[in-house]
Amino acid sequence: QVQLVESGGGLVQPGGSLRLSCAASGFTLDYYAIGWFRQAPGKEREGVSCMSRGGLTYYLDSVKGRFTISRDNAKNTVYLQMNGLKPEDTGVYYCAVHRSAFTTVQRLCGSGGQVVDYWGQGTQVTVSS
Repeated sequence: QVQLVESGGGLVQPGGSLRLSCAASGFTLDYYAIGWFRQAPGKEREGVSCMSRGGLTYYLDSVKGRFTISRDNAKNTVYLQMNGLKPEDTGVYYCAVHRSAFTTVQRLCGSGGQVVDYWGQGTQVTVSS
């Protein structure tokens, strides 16, 4: 059974940091591009950061320089390190994977999740003083 389980969300003050993890089971992460998406109340889901199987990355402009996506294929786990958090980063964060090697990371993240094959259940991130 394919599963993606996120953890690491929570409440943090502006300027703080969080590290999200996404543990995959039921499949081998090596063969998938990975991504983190978020959805704030009343807003559409957006791709925050994506990484191809080969390590190419994409970041939403508003998180560049603050967020870092990574993967540990040996642990079958995906990470999102978030530093310098801002109130506008608040939302439910979802990890996602995509099988095709022919989809660019720009397409994966920019599609709002339309090409995602599997989703995690989401983890809440709240940035507030």
